[in-house]
Amino acid sequence: MYDSSPAIRSELPPLVAALAHRCGANTSNFDADQVVLTQSGFMRTDAAHRWMPFRPRQFIALDRVGFVWRAATGPLGCIAVIDALEQTGPRLTVIAVGIFPLADVTADDALTKGEIQRYLAELPLAPDAILRNSALDWEVLGPATLRVAAIHGGVRAHVDLTLGADGLVASAFAPDRPHLEVAAMIERPWLVRFNLKTAVGTFLMG
Repeated sequence: MYDSSPAIRSELPPLVAALAHRCGANTSNFDADQVVLTQSGFMRTDAAHRWMPFRPRQFIALDRVGFVWRAATGPLGCIAVIDALEQTGPRLTVIAVGIFPLADVTADDALTKGEIQRYLAELPLAPDAILRNSALDWEVLGPATLRVAAIHGGVRAHVDLTLGADGLVASAFAPDRPHLEVAAMIERPWLVRFNLKTAVGTFLMG
């Protein structure tokens, strides 16, 4: 029996509610409306460029579909990257030394779709949202597969979460996540692999 607090969705499939609890959802304190993550890793713009270290902070909303990811990379951290899905829409910008724009992706339906899918794939990192976000539409596809969908700005998107033997999310997959290629957004298969015991995510796009 799960906490029947009004802040917890009562209509969730049992497999979904159990997943949230296994991921560490907090059912005793609902004051927070977001989680804050610190991360570290390496990134590059394409296969021809070298990997650059980055240390971002990410804010993930618990009661709506939204996030803000801010990172500094490049020499002496002179390049700032903002990737976000806000109430006003999506945002993806790259700025050098705080002044010079290196990229500013048009906030269209394709970018919105990709940002929704990112939010959905990262739900295991913010398990309170699984219990509290009424905008999420859950479907049980099998004993170890969940589909979660959401709408933002009139755009609907989904990802499929696959559970591992430990009952935690092992991977997230979308067959059609928009990917910026040269000057166009092209839909590609997208796979996220998780090791939630050490909070590691590997993002792969085919």
